[in-house]
Amino acid sequence: MSKEKEILPIDKEPTVINRLTCASLEGVSSKVIEVEATFTKGLPGFAVVGLASSDIQEAKERVKSALLTNNFTFPPLKITINLSPSDLKKSGTHFDLSIALLIALNKQTVQKEGLFVFGELGLDGKVKSSSMLFPTILSLKEQGLISKAIVPKEAIEYLRFITDIEFIPVDTLSEAIDVVNKENYAYVTQTFEYDSKSFEIDNQKYYYDEKYEGDFFDIKGQNVAKRASLIAAAGMHNFLMEGSPGCGKSMVAKRLKSVLPPLGQNEILSIAKHQFLDGQIPLFDAIRPIRSPHHTATSASIFGGGSSQARIGEVALAHNGILFFDELPHFSKNILEALREPLQDRKVHIARVNAKIAYESDIMFVAAQNPCPCGNLLSKSKQCRCSDIEIKRYQNRLSDPFLDRIDLFVTMQEVNKDDKSDISSNAIQLKVIEAFKKQKSRGQERLNGKLKEEEIEVYCTLEDQAKIVLDSAIMRFALSHRSIASIKKVARTIADLEEHDMIAKSDILEALSYRRRKK
Repeated sequence: MSKEKEILPIDKEPTVINRLTCASLEGVSSKVIEVEATFTKGLPGFAVVGLASSDIQEAKERVKSALLTNNFTFPPLKITINLSPSDLKKSGTHFDLSIALLIALNKQTVQKEGLFVFGELGLDGKVKSSSMLFPTILSLKEQGLISKAIVPKEAIEYLRFITDIEFIPVDTLSEAIDVVNKENYAYVTQTFEYDSKSFEIDNQKYYYDEKYEGDFFDIKGQNVAKRASLIAAAGMHNFLMEGSPGCGKSMVAKRLKSVLPPLGQNEILSIAKHQFLDGQIPLFDAIRPIRSPHHTATSASIFGGGSSQARIGEVALAHNGILFFDELPHFSKNILEALREPLQDRKVHIARVNAKIAYESDIMFVAAQNPCPCGNLLSKSKQCRCSDIEIKRYQNRLSDPFLDRIDLFVTMQEVNKDDKSDISSNAIQLKVIEAFKKQKSRGQERLNGKLKEEEIEVYCTLEDQAKIVLDSAIMRFALSHRSIASIKKVARTIADLEEHDMIAKSDILEALSYRRRKK
């Protein structure tokens, strides 16, 4: 009778899995990523798994060089780096530092709960910043997922604007290793302060600058257009100017940027986030952006897109500022109709096979156009060369649903030798700030031009005489529901400028004067 062989357990040291925390952008939202490392006996190798992009795969060579040039021995083991969760695509050079730290500290247990590690490595071990670092950390902060992080020292210049996070700045890989080994470490205190002017409403601080790239005082005459510009700026209303070439449409649009309402901290950070996504270095100033794409620009450049990665476009880059379309009817029909969605929902949705992204696009849309293809239809001194069919075709490029989303329409007059300057950008800005204070003091989260339907009923209250005038206009002009809401919002801004608690009859009458006349 054969004797069964006894199976004896093999003496084996348990494999230690070290972990550090990083993050990756998925569209405009950050996802927390655990960087795990194991070191096992076998043929020496270095693998990064977990749907890592090419820039993360290239980190292997940067990490090797950084370790070897700083007198660290690269372990002769099979090294496996896993980026968890493994079903999520990751990208970004800021994973370098966390990978290098796990390898450098392979002989000890590394488990730092709640500590995020970000940084790209140079071949000499220097810790560098990257363009995705700011939007990644800001998104984590907005989600309440981050409280402390190791970051490149050179990034502190702009990361300090993100408050409520303990940033531990490091300049080299050796400094980062010292931080991980310590229980206590020095961190940078953030200060969200500017040289610009500011004021507080309900414990919320708002910032503005008195910097004017061109002054409204340079524009002679055009009093109606200047008044409409003041109203548009005070409530962030969409605004269309029509007039002959050279009458000052572009001058008005470009000067609007300097007189827009003040910005809160979250708005400044949101603007900076979009600029980083575009590869720009923000100034972190209190001036709203203005984007003015040419009418030959492609749909992808205006709304964002790309074959493999959905890049940010002009509409999203104008977030919290102005999107200016000069020569409006020359833009393609597809672009103009696609613009209806961000004007209504204040978001740009980009759908691709690899990703679906929604960029914030709370914009003030400003446009300028000629009355006809040759531009002389309204001229008193020049003869229009266009046929009736050409004029009709030109005007029909703008659909009623698109035009319904514009609050103010102004026809500008030709320049006259007797025209004079009557108001400066500084005077307009002061009036805008006073109107802004009234809107915020009412508890409005949004400015008048961006109010939702239910908010219009709360904040746009009319006096009895104003109601009679509006009801009469609804019957006479067959106004749509959207047009009625637009008139109420414009009237609310006029009332704020005139210091009326409720919308008066004069406010409604002026708002109706900026209504679009169907031709």
